[in-house]
Amino acid sequence: MTKEKAKSKPSWATVKAKLATMDRLALVGLIQDLYAADKDNQVFLHTRFGLGGDVLKPYKAAVLRWVYPNVLRDQDVSVTKAKQAIADYKKAIGDPAGLADLMVYYCEAAAEFSTEYGMDDESYFGALVRMFEQAVKIVLQLSPDDRDAMIGRLDRVRTRCHRLGYGVGDDMDYLLEAHLGE
Repeated sequence: MTKEKAKSKPSWATVKAKLATMDRLALVGLIQDLYAADKDNQVFLHTRFGLGGDVLKPYKAAVLRWVYPNVLRDQDVSVTKAKQAIADYKKAIGDPAGLADLMVYYCEAAAEFSTEYGMDDESYFGALVRMFEQAVKIVLQLSPDDRDAMIGRLDRVRTRCHRLGYGVGDDMDYLLEAHLGE
């Protein structure tokens, strides 16, 4: 009996080699098929090429859905899925101002949800503090005008988070002091 050679799992290198053999028309056709196949692909391409107005809108909707779920519809929270929306935006375009806006928006939504519905989940709060720190770090890369506006939003989040448990507001105080020297 002869053993069949096990096929290796295709990798990016394998796909890239196949793409290199395609002409321009075939590549455009492939991208068209990918565009038609999945809404996430459409959002990615719209973002990459700056099409359709507010490119942050679908990413903000995803963040909001997962950190501020509709409790009346029994939706669940998923920090992982909210963070994935931010990672998807970063892959699509990675604009520091947009990335900062999404991260600050995550913090705003999570803080609002926590205070409005009495969220009492240490891991959720830990993720909020980590996102706050990432937001502070990226905000420091922005132009002075953009930076000042984002710092104002982060300061409002920090103030709101003093109403939460687990020292969330105190952690945010420390992070602003450590990174901004305020």
